[in-house]
Amino acid sequence: MADSSRTKMIPRRTPESAAMLANVKRAMAITASLNRLTFNDADEVRALFSDLIGKKVDDNFMLIPPFYTTGGLDIRVGCNVFVNQNCTFYDLGGLDIADDVMIGPNVSIITSGHPLAPSQRRAFVTAKPIVIERNVWIAAGATIIGGVTVGENSVVAAGSVVTKDVPPNSLAGGNPASIIRSIAD
Repeated sequence: MADSSRTKMIPRRTPESAAMLANVKRAMAITASLNRLTFNDADEVRALFSDLIGKKVDDNFMLIPPFYTTGGLDIRVGCNVFVNQNCTFYDLGGLDIADDVMIGPNVSIITSGHPLAPSQRRAFVTAKPIVIERNVWIAAGATIIGGVTVGENSVVAAGSVVTKDVPPNSLAGGNPASIIRSIAD
């Protein structure tokens, strides 16, 4: 399960929200450069993504632009990770992607949101971590919501909206996603 002690609540018009906005601006500049690249520019994509997240990615990391994020510095990526085109990672709550993960096109991984109460929606940004464990495949168009862990070897079916943890070795699908069946080799 994602570590709920890492949950953040950032009030508007504070030094914390100013730092968040500065990081968003930094990420927008880097992703604008990244999104001018093509599939054939893998080394440059890796270099820019490393700048975006503040640490060097593995030589087997592959991302096909375009790619969008609101920060980047709260993304941790393992070895041999593949991110297909048109993905969006809102990482304010922390996003941990383990080794050998495959992420399909048009996937959204969203750690942040706003309070439900109408009076509080514009006053705060809330963020909960997401953990994607080893050897997970997230299929095209899936959405993963903050506070979720997707367990080792699991598959999230295309178009699914994951709002609860997915156990290891499971196929999850639907909106909201539920466990369809166990996966065995």
